[in-house]
Amino acid sequence: MKLKRKRKNLFIPLFSMSDVAFLLLIFIMLISLINYRVTVNIDYAQAQMALRTTADKNLEIWIDSIGGIYIDGIASNKQVLEQRIIELYLTAPDTRVHIIADRNSAFENINNVLEVLQSLEYRTVSFVVRAYE
Repeated sequence: MKLKRKRKNLFIPLFSMSDVAFLLLIFIMLISLINYRVTVNIDYAQAQMALRTTADKNLEIWIDSIGGIYIDGIASNKQVLEQRIIELYLTAPDTRVHIIADRNSAFENINNVLEVLQSLEYRTVSFVVRAYE
């Protein structure tokens, strides 16, 4: 026995598609405005003369006033810093390291970071300061 299939006309409502597209556009615009960069509140030291770097790849090492070390905004210590520098050198040796230290940080805290960089013989290092106003 042969069964006959009934063909139904499929209808996709397209009236609300413009509303969905508009909501997606708003969602994408809002997501793109979010700043994903993590920063640490630091009182910058001032310099007499400023020189801008134009490197595309930078690793930021933040040192706060009590000596805390942050790598790209994430709390860290000397051992993690050393491992991160080794990984960085192996993957992208031309990456510039920026040291951003609080004005009130003891030199001993900055020297700890410099010792790690010196022991690994990392040579592309910059100190970030606020330009003299």
